[in-house]
Amino acid sequence: MKKTIAVLGGDGVGPEITEQGVKVLEKVAKKFGHTFIFKEGLVGAAAYDKLGDSFPKETFDLCVEADAILFGSVGDPKYDNTSKDPLKGLLQMRKQLGLYANIRPIYTFEAASKKSPLRPEVTKGTDFVVVRELTGGIYFGKKGRNKDRTSAYDTMEYTTAEIERIVHFAYKLARGRRNKLTMVDKSNVLETSRLWREVTMRIAKKYPDVETDYLLVDNAAMQILKRPATFDVIVTENTFGDILTDEASVITGSLGMLPSASIGEKTSLYEPIAGSFPRAAGKNYANPTGSILSAAMLLDYSFGLKEESKAIFKAVERVLEHGYGTKDIATDKVLGTREFGDRVAGEIVS
Repeated sequence: MKKTIAVLGGDGVGPEITEQGVKVLEKVAKKFGHTFIFKEGLVGAAAYDKLGDSFPKETFDLCVEADAILFGSVGDPKYDNTSKDPLKGLLQMRKQLGLYANIRPIYTFEAASKKSPLRPEVTKGTDFVVVRELTGGIYFGKKGRNKDRTSAYDTMEYTTAEIERIVHFAYKLARGRRNKLTMVDKSNVLETSRLWREVTMRIAKKYPDVETDYLLVDNAAMQILKRPATFDVIVTENTFGDILTDEASVITGSLGMLPSASIGEKTSLYEPIAGSFPRAAGKNYANPTGSILSAAMLLDYSFGLKEESKAIFKAVERVLEHGYGTKDIATDKVLGTREFGDRVAGEIVS
């Protein structure tokens, strides 16, 4: 198989952790007889510094022409809360590429479970997926301030079509897993959530083989930490999905452990859920596991290479079982970012 992968390292630790994902993909290509062509592009503050745009047209064209995108992170303190904020470029990228479905798997590696603040008997067996709507809601709604900037507003808006698309996606995903779906909303307060629940209840009738339940977001936040192993697929709107998945990262022991996929209309993007972590940039201690596992998701979701994807997952698992890890998850056999990537690549077997 011959495929082109756009590589957008971005800001902070993004380039160095993405480099480890590329390193592992190169090893997979060699072991399994594939050809992956990597083409780099600029995004975020790095793009603004050089091109005056945090998501330039050159990068958009690169993404559209690629078969998949491996992305790092965006964010630089020097641009925080300014008109140049690179996070605006991230939202622009999601919208322009139609990245409507964000898939965030939450699972545990036994070797890293001791780093979780939750007891091992609570986290054991956790394996669920959060499907987050990514191009609507309050992040993309009308927002602003009054003339003297003493009040502000952010508008959350959803259409039936947007909800239907993501809910159908989540049900189909549940059918390939354990046939259970949980829809999370705030329908006791928010009108948008009432629409989400109405649409989901109607669609649920088309999937009688999937068990469906509904949780208010505040209750969901509690239940995810009390009984994480009982969830299968969670579907929710943009803001709730962002918050709940960051909360769920404590189950794994570190935010740096988690990958994600953003399924798009034009192409799909794969990234760790952790941010740019600017104070760690260039210091070779950021955890690249999320980026490496995002590369595994890329092989599965975009290329249909399930065996190769599983090889990456198993390689990460073996490295962790041997006690190795970056300083956020290991105690004795602490590795740097690059050294962890080298060891995972070395564990990949055909």
